[in-house]
Amino acid sequence: MGFRERHAIRDLGVGVGFRRPHVVQVLRDRPPMDWFEVISENYFAEGGIQRRNLEELRAAYRVVPHGVSLSIGGAEPLDADYLSRLRALVRSLDAPWCSDHLCWTGFGSFDVHDLLPLPFTQATLDHVVERVKRVQGELGVPFALENASSYMEYRESTMPEEAFLAELSERADCGLLLDVNNVYVSAHNHGFDARAYIDAIPADRVVQMHVAGHADKGAYLLDTHGDHVTAEVWDLYRRALRRCGPTSTLVEWDESIPAWEVLSAEAAQARAVRDEVLATPREEQPWASAT
Repeated sequence: MGFRERHAIRDLGVGVGFRRPHVVQVLRDRPPMDWFEVISENYFAEGGIQRRNLEELRAAYRVVPHGVSLSIGGAEPLDADYLSRLRALVRSLDAPWCSDHLCWTGFGSFDVHDLLPLPFTQATLDHVVERVKRVQGELGVPFALENASSYMEYRESTMPEEAFLAELSERADCGLLLDVNNVYVSAHNHGFDARAYIDAIPADRVVQMHVAGHADKGAYLLDTHGDHVTAEVWDLYRRALRRCGPTSTLVEWDESIPAWEVLSAEAAQARAVRDEVLATPREEQPWASAT
């Protein structure tokens, strides 16, 4: 029995992030949308308008929390207070899973407010596996790690990121959040094959996918979440769907956030791509024979 089946993780469809420019419209009009993702840390405080808004959102939609500052790869001990607040949030939302990034974010009291890459070595793998086990045990729901976009690599790395994630998810028995745009950005920046990366990810571990826009800076691509999804990323998303099957998908747009109608149209595009791929007869789908 695979990871998603064991944890009864179902496909939620296509969702978007719950962001400030759309709060009033979404809560007032309750427009059609399969689900919403929220940034976990924004809702750790008890009471206040943020939590009231979240309660209203949860009354109308399925909501999944996504963190940005757990620092699962950091050297510092995991923050017990952080985990306690995250557990309370997960329970209040009745979230089917929660997620964060494969990265580190600082050292001691210094926080860089960025998602820094890790060296992909056996020592790092051992370190992260133990921390993921603790997080998942504390939360009581499946925990998924997202591949972050990167702009540098470590000389001491001994394996590619996709192999690291595959072994990590197996040893820690956790899920994966496959950010297709991040795969494309990192592949361009470091010169690896994005398609081979997708093909190497353990399909049944993928509980969620992200698609987003990026910026071409000439010498490198920058993951901005501030534009439309490119044709190349849509193609890579098709490949990921053919491999993983129906998987909850989020359209990320966190900078230069457009009107709700534009964001909703981008979600509709993701839905159309999903429908196109999943319309292929089941016996012809790679994921069908793997389940």
